[in-house]
Amino acid sequence: MSPARARVDSPEEDALLAGLRAGEDSAYETLVRTHSGRMLAVARRFMANEDDAREAVQEAFVSAFRAMGRFEGDARLSTWLHRIVVNACLMKLRTRRRKPEESIDELLPSFAENGHLQVSGAGWDGADRLLERGETRSQVREAIEQLPDGYRTVLLLRDIEEFDTEQTAEALGLSKAAVKTRLHRARQALRQLLDEHFSLSGASDGEESI
Repeated sequence: MSPARARVDSPEEDALLAGLRAGEDSAYETLVRTHSGRMLAVARRFMANEDDAREAVQEAFVSAFRAMGRFEGDARLSTWLHRIVVNACLMKLRTRRRKPEESIDELLPSFAENGHLQVSGAGWDGADRLLERGETRSQVREAIEQLPDGYRTVLLLRDIEEFDTEQTAEALGLSKAAVKTRLHRARQALRQLLDEHFSLSGASDGEESI
């Protein structure tokens, strides 16, 4: 996570942390009740189905409970849990990656007859900002899900979860150069998929209005 997200002290969080470190059952119940919804939303972005997402959240809570004694409180508890659930998702994806990595070439913009790459005239607006727009949110999520895992994960870490290049490289076991290349290609593919969707949607809307 971005190191800029420093902890903001609150009496409630301090009390919760004290209860967790003391092993109080009520504190663990409060932790799960308070943070499970947000953690599940994060897991759903990475995992292909609901069962996998929920399993990743359960594994994240187990990891958090085991590591609670080492949590130093230099970041907000929610930020720490967020990083743990992301790591749980990455671990699950890593253990399942036994087949050869899929190519992203068919999702990239095509070349024109003059050899120039055909790309949209619009600049990259950022997947995080696209997801903030209610009218495009579901389309953006569907487009991201079409990306091969290796590219989708880099895009999610960099543009949604706000990891920097070095953090992403460390989390995925890649070089920083590989992260930058994958991110560039993932953004190109996502923009192409969205361009195709909205051009088809516009044509469909036009036909219906005639």
